[in-house]
Amino acid sequence: MQTTKSVIRRPGARTKRLEKIVRGFSNHRRIEILELLAAHPELCLGEISEKLQIELRTASEHLRRLAAAGLVLKRYAGREVRHGLTERSHHILKFLETLG
Repeated sequence: MQTTKSVIRRPGARTKRLEKIVRGFSNHRRIEILELLAAHPELCLGEISEKLQIELRTASEHLRRLAAAGLVLKRYAGREVRHGLTERSHHILKFLETLG
């Protein structure tokens, strides 16, 4: 009986980057936030929280993860932080639309 040695490849930089992006939007609340920001180009944390009827802390954590994945941009306007979509987010929303 002959055994074959399987080759385990470590993920490269490209696949790790893609994983980070996918994990960034792999939550129903984060997808809701992306869709909300597509409909309303710039919103602050309070507006997002209010419109989605979620806690500020929850909205903040989801926005942090979206920003870390490069899906949301932050713009500082005085004491407010306005959130908007990146170009990548628009592509992801189109992709998600094709899924269902």
